[in-house]
Amino acid sequence: MTSSALVPTSAAPAERTAEVSRNTAETRITARINLDGTGLSKLHTGIGFFDHMLDQIARHGLIDLDIHCEGDLHIDGHHTVEDVGITLGQAFARAVGDKKGIRRYGHAYVPLDEALSRVVVDFSGRPGLHMQVPFTSGMIGGFDTQLTFEFFQGFVNHAGVTLHIDNLKGHNAHHQCETVFKAFARALRAALELDPRSVGVIPSTKGSL
Repeated sequence: MTSSALVPTSAAPAERTAEVSRNTAETRITARINLDGTGLSKLHTGIGFFDHMLDQIARHGLIDLDIHCEGDLHIDGHHTVEDVGITLGQAFARAVGDKKGIRRYGHAYVPLDEALSRVVVDFSGRPGLHMQVPFTSGMIGGFDTQLTFEFFQGFVNHAGVTLHIDNLKGHNAHHQCETVFKAFARALRAALELDPRSVGVIPSTKGSL
């Protein structure tokens, strides 16, 4: 017979919020998040379509996001998108804390017209990204679709999550990208939800994540 060394507690969960600032020669970013929000967002990255995608994370993940970035857009969007991913990942890592009581795993399938994407996330403490999104266009407005990978790579490296992203169908790049971000949001929402059956318990046989 095995027994767990973890004893559930009845203490109320701490407020899951964080604020992170990241300033470099390329970008100046402040990100504020509330994992138990209502989907409110205040976004300014200088890239309209990217703001639209970040809004999907807030709206469909029920996560309040306030992100302000001043980046070197006179060069291109690379540093802005990647560094927002890094900063947001750092904020998630702080806000989720020791991960006691969360469900840990989340997945979602999201359609938009002809497009369909699947995202699976594990708040494992181990960064890893597998992404298969065959974008049908290199640009969506002023957003370079290659930067989708850079955003998620920055996020997983600093949030400490394992993330699988697959666009299963789609021929409109806008729809492909939007289903990815919406599915990501829904998967986050499921993984971060507090499980009433596991109050105070870290969801791992190792006892830590």
